[in-house]
Amino acid sequence: MTNENPIVPPGSERRDAVREKAQKVKAKQTRAKMLRRGGITLVIVAGVAAIAFAVTSVVVPALNRPTLTPENLEDDGIVVADSDDLSPMVTSSLEATDPAEPEAERASSASAVSIRVYVDYLSEGSAQFEQTNSSQLAEWVAQGAADLSYHPVALLTAKSNGSKYSLRAAGAVACVRTHAPESALAFNHELLVEQPSVDSEGYTDKELAALAAAVGVDDTKAVRECIENEDFVTWASETTQRVLEEPLPDTEDVRLTGAPMILVNGRPYQGQLDDPAEFAQFVLTVSSEAYYSTASPTPTPAEEPEATEEPEPAPSETAEPEPTETPAE
Repeated sequence: MTNENPIVPPGSERRDAVREKAQKVKAKQTRAKMLRRGGITLVIVAGVAAIAFAVTSVVVPALNRPTLTPENLEDDGIVVADSDDLSPMVTSSLEATDPAEPEAERASSASAVSIRVYVDYLSEGSAQFEQTNSSQLAEWVAQGAADLSYHPVALLTAKSNGSKYSLRAAGAVACVRTHAPESALAFNHELLVEQPSVDSEGYTDKELAALAAAVGVDDTKAVRECIENEDFVTWASETTQRVLEEPLPDTEDVRLTGAPMILVNGRPYQGQLDDPAEFAQFVLTVSSEAYYSTASPTPTPAEEPEATEEPEPAPSETAEPEPTETPAE
């Protein structure tokens, strides 16, 4: 068979066929590549969507979760109303206290003072103050010489290997105060005297719940759920931020600068944390100053009676003295 078109050289039809086939193969490969890219893109998009959904389902509810406020607190603190509120551990330490100790006796005999203790449950100073002063604090409260309160704060949250122990411990104390208020002081005392070391992860939420149960809380289920759900962690964070930014209650523009901070009638204690005698002397001094600075009421002067004219006394008749005789020379 001969090529009827003299313009087309022999074999051109074969080359056209090969070229057309090559173009079809290339087009097929291009479509396959596009499908593969599209599939990979869909997988990536699906993965990102899944991650976004997971993050949203966890983070958004947490962000939208309202801040729960604990109960039975005053100025965000545990107020020790009377000796019945004292921890059994603190109360038992009174047996070892010498009631004749001069400093303690003098401080206790002074007028009642307000003692506020701001504590971080990872602060070594907070633990030191509690261990060395809890007995005389308990004694003063029992005698009615002092009004005592503890205020949990979280200043060392970054010192627990990412576990946020300070926040969780403060929140746990709020849980106990809310659901088992009679055990809050005992739990506070236990967390301080059995304090984990700085830069450790501290107690887990389950271990905190177990410690709360060990001090004898009544409603262990409610306390455990509150601690493990971290119901008051947000409250602890907001409270700490507030006392760092605003003056502390009943003070002259005193702000929280560290833990522990001990205020006696609003005045910060700057002495040794492990010296009960020095602290007792400070309490006595502040109490005495408050006592003597209290102005006594000034009595209203009585109206003076109107002056009356008194009759002049009658002159008395007296004999004139006789002249003495001068002896002659």
